[in-house]
Amino acid sequence: MIDIKKVMSELTLEEKAGLCSGQTFWLTKAIERLGVPSVMMTDGPHGLRKEVQKSGGTNIMKGSEPSTCFPTAVTTASSWDRQLLFGVGKAIGEEAIDQGVSTVLGPGTNIKRSPLCGRNFEYFSEDPYLAGEMATAFIKGTKSVKVGNSLKHYAANNQEYLRMSIDAKVDERTLREIYLPAFETAVKEAQPQQVMCSYNMLNGEFVSDSKRMLNDILREEWGFEGIVVSDWGATNDRVLGIKGGLDLEMPGNKGMNDRQIVKAVNEGRLSMEELDVVVERMLRYISECAEQKAANEGKKADYAAHHQVARTAAAESAVLLKNDDNLLPLEKTAKVALIGKLAEVVRYQGSGSSHIVPTRLDSVLSAMDEAGVKYVYEPGYTLKKDGFNQKLLDKALEAAKLADKVVCVIGLTDIYESEGFDRTHMELPLGHNKLAMELLKIRPDTVFVLEGGSPVTLPWFDDAKAVLNMYLGGQAVGSAIVDLVFGDKNPCGKLAETYPYQNESCSAAKLFPMGPQYVEYRESIFVGYRWYDSAKIDVRFPFGYGLSYTAFEYSDLKLDKSDVTDSDTLTVSFKVTNTGKTDGKEICQVYVHDPECSVFKAEKELKGFEKVFVKAGETVDVSVTLNKRSFSFYNTETKDWYAEAGKYEILVGASSRDIRLKGEVNLTSEAQPVPDYKSFAPCYFSVEGLKDWPKDQFEALYGEKIPENHQQQRGEFTPNSSMSDVKSVPLGKFLHNLLTFGGKLVAGSAANSEMIVQSIKTMPLRAFSGFSGGILSPMTVDGLVAMLNKEKGGFRKFVAGFKKKNR
Repeated sequence: MIDIKKVMSELTLEEKAGLCSGQTFWLTKAIERLGVPSVMMTDGPHGLRKEVQKSGGTNIMKGSEPSTCFPTAVTTASSWDRQLLFGVGKAIGEEAIDQGVSTVLGPGTNIKRSPLCGRNFEYFSEDPYLAGEMATAFIKGTKSVKVGNSLKHYAANNQEYLRMSIDAKVDERTLREIYLPAFETAVKEAQPQQVMCSYNMLNGEFVSDSKRMLNDILREEWGFEGIVVSDWGATNDRVLGIKGGLDLEMPGNKGMNDRQIVKAVNEGRLSMEELDVVVERMLRYISECAEQKAANEGKKADYAAHHQVARTAAAESAVLLKNDDNLLPLEKTAKVALIGKLAEVVRYQGSGSSHIVPTRLDSVLSAMDEAGVKYVYEPGYTLKKDGFNQKLLDKALEAAKLADKVVCVIGLTDIYESEGFDRTHMELPLGHNKLAMELLKIRPDTVFVLEGGSPVTLPWFDDAKAVLNMYLGGQAVGSAIVDLVFGDKNPCGKLAETYPYQNESCSAAKLFPMGPQYVEYRESIFVGYRWYDSAKIDVRFPFGYGLSYTAFEYSDLKLDKSDVTDSDTLTVSFKVTNTGKTDGKEICQVYVHDPECSVFKAEKELKGFEKVFVKAGETVDVSVTLNKRSFSFYNTETKDWYAEAGKYEILVGASSRDIRLKGEVNLTSEAQPVPDYKSFAPCYFSVEGLKDWPKDQFEALYGEKIPENHQQQRGEFTPNSSMSDVKSVPLGKFLHNLLTFGGKLVAGSAANSEMIVQSIKTMPLRAFSGFSGGILSPMTVDGLVAMLNKEKGGFRKFVAGFKKKNR
């Protein structure tokens, strides 16, 4: 244990500044003379990615140690299973101990504003309550074995396009009701070791600089006790960050910004007291990590057991989307035509910084072999580009004609979704859709299995009889598919997001992505099912939807009170009966509808859920407790949550559009002044049939005028301009093309290649300082900006920035 008071008294100014940034890409700085060790952290939202230090490649392209690849967040969220998320978090923590890692960088908890966000696979849900519950359970699991977490990416980081510089314009009520609650829940209920601030700007300031976000809300309102770490390369102004509450800058940049801190203290722009607050937090963090590491000395992870945890998680999270005529499950004695390259080369995780080297990998083929199922296999398509190949398609169709049963595995390939860029459409690759449509012409009983991290359109769905969505099921996904298709497991997952028929139905369709300066969240609170259900838009699959090999009935709804105050709790209880012949699990969802609200609200909001196991023919009792927040909206007049007096409907259902039971409660509370939204933002009260969100009404909601986006021109460039911004001038275009070409060479054919290239294109100039390890100093960047703007002295400053004294 570190004697923090003693160490603080002996630290030099330079050492204090040094503790505020990393030593390397993954390590904090050690101060050996005072017994302060370094701390290791690694990527880890669904498994560890501890880099092999001697491997080649760039900082984000190095090879990594094998670890268990669990299903990604989009998958595990579909389990709606707190205990399962706890178990996954615990297993990841055990592997962190085994590999000498103190803090796991995860979970990713951002809200899915649009189905096109390239990183949606790494996030839980479109609903803040569900996302918060899943994140909390995951963090508690990791903490249970004395390993820390970094809750990310805080906040409003909902598009990959220009993610390092875009300014998200979000009105206060929407921020509080949609984009912050999942973080709030995880902080209050689980106290993660770290919170990772996001790259983007939020309402005019970088989150990494924001005292309001990092201190006032996170620490003072929510009671966060840990440290705030920057996303890698997210630091904008290091001195402002210290003042705002950014404790640790990552990655290390050879002390480049440490010197800025020292200079600011010496010049009186940063007080020693402000710096000491951050340094003390860092020392507490390092001390806690050291204690935990000592307590875990010698412990080893059971990787074989964790593979089984991954297998269970994949099966529990799979969503059965269709099962006409009870086509599933299949008999293992059937002769099966297994079709689809993704059955052989399974898509089990997303692309980007979380890409893991698994300890083993179960394909559907190997799992069929292990289960003793007889099959013939045809790939049907390739994994290159759109995948279409007529010869492969023809051979697949011939195999299908001769089989007793047909199982076809299709989905999104790595080039279709990744960290670093957003999707441009919701379609499956052409070759996959073509295969599905042709198969259904000759084998309407084909079973389709989907692999991928985001909603897709399914133009052949109406003709299909059985569709099983595995999302990205981790390294045991092949075995989980076989478990489900042949009935060893009963599907029990439900969607944690809505599947619209097309992206154009999404409330943010015309606003995603936006740039290059701003992205306007004009849709306000109407995100996901809050929009689709309020606007009465037909969707392919509603939020919370999922089938089973059995059926459930709901009955006997009881509320423990008919009248409550805003300080009371309300217990909602009911019965669930398994009316089928197969044991199964049901996810029971409780929504609240406010029919009398004076402000605009969504049609219904999820406020509780339970996942219950029910044996065939039996009945279980279920209860969910609601509190003030269950009935509240964020009142911007009082800057607090307000449960308005009136009648509320309690809705119990199997999805947001399958409500089985209804009750009513009367709530009393003290009246408060509320915004008169109807006078300046009437469109939000009646969204059915709404085609566009009027900008003037959003600006009234937001509280100020928002300039129009425009392509930056000479004279407007700053260190926060991206390579895409500066290509409007010859020098910028040359640099853009040169760096893009270099990025392609470095990335090669790696799984993260497109992420690398797109990240280079959209990275702000200032970020090259950090990612270059300090080779490109802030002075060099300032000189480059001056050159791009054709300002005098730019080249001299650019060259001078390479001198050691100026770094």
